[in-house]
Amino acid sequence: MSVPTFSPDLKLDQLDDFMSKARAASALLKALSHETRLLMLCILSRGEKTVGEIEAILGLQQAVVSQQLARLRGEHLVRTRRDGRMIYYRIADPALNELVSVLYKMYCEPGEKAHAADDAREDA
Repeated sequence: MSVPTFSPDLKLDQLDDFMSKARAASALLKALSHETRLLMLCILSRGEKTVGEIEAILGLQQAVVSQQLARLRGEHLVRTRRDGRMIYYRIADPALNELVSVLYKMYCEPGEKAHAADDAREDA
């Protein structure tokens, strides 16, 4: 992955585009910065789930799960599907699934990669 080069002769429209994308990335990272929301996205990266299923997996109260799902919906990170009285949640953007997968590999997957992420944090 290449990082763009910023130079003094950067055109205004290019800078505006970078700034717009940086704002979007910042908003996404803020939504991901809450551990419960991040756990929910990890769960949803494996497939859609109901509030009850998420409650059972995380051992949290329904009110907490619903509040965090509302935040994720507000950020357009999850979508819903109704089937009778059941509402199923899923990740809205496949690219977010990829990001959650990378975070899982960095921090949760057993083995060398997870330990390398721990080592990198300790070195910082």
